[in-house]
Amino acid sequence: MRVLKTGEFFGETNETIQLSGLTITDTEYTLDKVDWHYHENAYFTFILAGNVQEKSRKHDHICSPGSLLFHNWQDTHCNIKPPGYTRGFQIELSTEWFNSVFADKMVSSGSMIIHNPLMKKLMYNVFRESKLSGKQGQLSIDSLLTELVAGISASEKSNPERKPLWVKKLRDLLHSSTTDRTLSSLAAEINLHPVYLSRSFPKYFKCSLGDYIRTIKIQRALKLFAEKEMSMTQIAFSCGFADQSHFIRSFRSVHSITPLHYQRILLKR
Repeated sequence: MRVLKTGEFFGETNETIQLSGLTITDTEYTLDKVDWHYHENAYFTFILAGNVQEKSRKHDHICSPGSLLFHNWQDTHCNIKPPGYTRGFQIELSTEWFNSVFADKMVSSGSMIIHNPLMKKLMYNVFRESKLSGKQGQLSIDSLLTELVAGISASEKSNPERKPLWVKKLRDLLHSSTTDRTLSSLAAEINLHPVYLSRSFPKYFKCSLGDYIRTIKIQRALKLFAEKEMSMTQIAFSCGFADQSHFIRSFRSVHSITPLHYQRILLKR
């Protein structure tokens, strides 16, 4: 079985950035199938464009733009890529980086796909920072990744049985719907009082309801940035924003740059 060393991924490498304890690789996936293998470092894979199927011993993930996966050390997996252009953004975390930031083991063995939009927001900002600042972005990237790994660890340690049933129902509802709802209508769908929902939401989602919905909308838009035939106005409307100005304000509040600027960074290879 092949072992991939630091900075080594199957496909064509667009860019590699070496930071202290971190290796960032921007890769175009060119192989239809990659046999079982593992990497010597723990790493994140963030799909920027296209699709890929990733299989491990326990999981089978169908990944599309915006999919975020974490692989721990020596996690064995294989890949199948359907026809078309696929691009991934990988960040390898050395043992030394982990030890310098965390006193104990933070994440269990194996691989996982990360659905939490707040965690994905951090990775989108890591990508932005790496493209804008390169090696000069070490401090910002370290901070974002530390928050991301700590968030994954906290999620693993939490007991899902202690969460009310309405939490999962509401999460599924928010992620599956592109229609704006009022607080009252959302509360009615999960059989809660609006005041209780508003007060309880931050306890389980770590942000306000409004911020969570805004983040989901923005990430839907980011998935469409590679669709060059769509204008920003079309993307804004299709993702539930009132108009382009509303989209731009919301996007800047989350990613600190305009959506057009982010799209240019994303499409530049």
